[in-house]
Amino acid sequence: MKKILIVEDDRTTAVGIEYSLTQEGYQVTIAPDLSSAKSNLQNNTYSLVLLDLNLPDGSGYDLCQMIRAKSDVPIIFLTAVDDEPNIVMGLDLGADDYITKPFRLRELLSRIKAILRRTRRGSEDSITIGNVVIKTSQGKVFKQDEEIILTALEYKLLLTLFSNKNKIFSRDNLLSSIWDVAGNYVNDNTLTVYIKRLREKIEDDPQHPQIIKTVRGLGYRVN
Repeated sequence: MKKILIVEDDRTTAVGIEYSLTQEGYQVTIAPDLSSAKSNLQNNTYSLVLLDLNLPDGSGYDLCQMIRAKSDVPIIFLTAVDDEPNIVMGLDLGADDYITKPFRLRELLSRIKAILRRTRRGSEDSITIGNVVIKTSQGKVFKQDEEIILTALEYKLLLTLFSNKNKIFSRDNLLSSIWDVAGNYVNDNTLTVYIKRLREKIEDDPQHPQIIKTVRGLGYRVN
């Protein structure tokens, strides 16, 4: 089920959108201000963000910039501010669409579906987590647009983890999925080395990994 975050301080507007989206099968979260929106974005993964421009504790532009620094999640501005400079600014900051209030819910739903279709097509050959992207069609990995050079085993291990986000892999599961990539047996100690190497290449702070997490007593998980 696709999850949508609505960042909107007008409760009536937010609830109306929530109802319509829920009827279409989406899972919806409402954040009435920047603070709660940031908290939700830190703790959840969304398929799309609907973002008001004027919020009680700041500007939607600021949140748009923050999201774009870390994620390619689609963003639609929903705002009563309809002058051209503001629309251009919103799109330049990375928003995918800009809808002015008042708007028809059917139009909003249509635009959401169109953006999600484009996103799905565009992501078929790539997997993104944080600032790391695996281009599966090319067999390449990038961090902040800079290519990371991996061995065949490192690539296979990273692809396995990224393709199963939030799934906990035991060490045995991972060993069985990568041992034959190069025709060589990979033992438990070797797996530890490969995890360490991957963290050194993709993590901002390998000593405190935020992407490849160790689940104590169970194995590893990609957040």
